[in-house]
Amino acid sequence: MNAFDVLGDPVRRRILELLAEGESTSGAVSAVISEEFGISQPAVSQHLKVLREAGFATVRPDGARRLYAVNPEPLRDIDIWLDRFRRSWEPRLEALATELARDRRERRTREGGGGAGGPDRGYH
Repeated sequence: MNAFDVLGDPVRRRILELLAEGESTSGAVSAVISEEFGISQPAVSQHLKVLREAGFATVRPDGARRLYAVNPEPLRDIDIWLDRFRRSWEPRLEALATELARDRRERRTREGGGGAGGPDRGYH
């Protein structure tokens, strides 16, 4: 199963979000996931198994408990893959931010604000 198949499931994405907050037992993860998604503990365990086998989660014994945690390595691989797309959308987002700032300045100028003595003194 490739990374996008694994992360394509909303339950598995939510489990990773929970694990990103810190190590957790399968019982604690199951309690949250069961509440949010209405699925059984065995179904949550199956999702944890998929995450573990795909390398997105690790598990370590702690006495009778098993603690799950995020393994960041596969996420780095996805980030590297996304970087080629990020390079195309970041300049567009920066251009949008510039246009929005320009529009705000023009509106303040039209409304007579924005200067040191004007009604808009930068208090927001």
